[in-house]
Amino acid sequence: MIFVTLEHILTHISFSIISIVIIIHLMNLLVYEIEGLRNSSEKGMIATFFSITGFLVIRWISSGHFPLSNLYESLIFLSWSLSIIHIIPYLWNHKNDLSAITAPSAFFTQGFATSGISTEMHQPAILVPALQSQWLMMHVSMMLFSYAALLCGSLLSVAFIVIVFQKKNFLSLRKSFLFGDMEYLNEKGSVFKKTYFLSFRNFYKYQLIQRLDYWSYRVISLGFAFLTIGILSGAVWANEAWGSYWNWDPKETWAFITWTIFAIYLHTRKNSILQDQGTNSAFVASIGFILIWICYFGINLLGIGFHSYGSFQ
Repeated sequence: MIFVTLEHILTHISFSIISIVIIIHLMNLLVYEIEGLRNSSEKGMIATFFSITGFLVIRWISSGHFPLSNLYESLIFLSWSLSIIHIIPYLWNHKNDLSAITAPSAFFTQGFATSGISTEMHQPAILVPALQSQWLMMHVSMMLFSYAALLCGSLLSVAFIVIVFQKKNFLSLRKSFLFGDMEYLNEKGSVFKKTYFLSFRNFYKYQLIQRLDYWSYRVISLGFAFLTIGILSGAVWANEAWGSYWNWDPKETWAFITWTIFAIYLHTRKNSILQDQGTNSAFVASIGFILIWICYFGINLLGIGFHSYGSFQ
């Protein structure tokens, strides 16, 4: 009983802290950035990380196995993975461009885990025979780490696409404005000021685009490495459990499709030189975002195949 109470307390503490972090981010976005508030939000995510860590440890002790046996536990672990991705740039003293993605993602993931799933699934259960293996921790943790990283990288790519297209529209309007109304601006004596202002905004967007491309590429590369390890370890586990490395189970099939899409992204992104080519690779990553949710969540909704242990049923 005490373990259940501690789990309940820790999940509510972590969710409350991350809710405050979201409010701080909104204040910095809508009002103006305050350095003290920004540091508080980063420390809040660190506190969230330790709270979820405490939950996972207690769950591990109470259940007697690593807490990755059902959808509820995997969602909490996914939220924990997102908090790790959030705090890594902070620990490295980098400008945290990931915070706008990781904090809301962890918030919605944990919110759904605590309120969107039946309370019966919140209770720890005995592992089915197929899951009673030392490969459980290796395979499932690697897959969830990869989902967290790939989701973040894909969302950064979506933001990259949006800002690039906004920049293109902005430049076309600027060109029309400068050439169509040049005579009028010369009469008013403000053409240089206007051009300087537009160039400054253009340069700011260019810097933001470069940072989004930088982080999305590196986070997706990390997630792709985790996904590869997860698929390989899953194949070894499948051979031990079912006597075959690959069975074209729905989960396996969609994991392979997801791996292929992000392999295409890395190939196109590595060979990209022009900005339009970078946009093309970002479009590939945005497709990968949808595939991840199909692979992770869609199969759970259907509850079919060998990987139906974490379904809603």
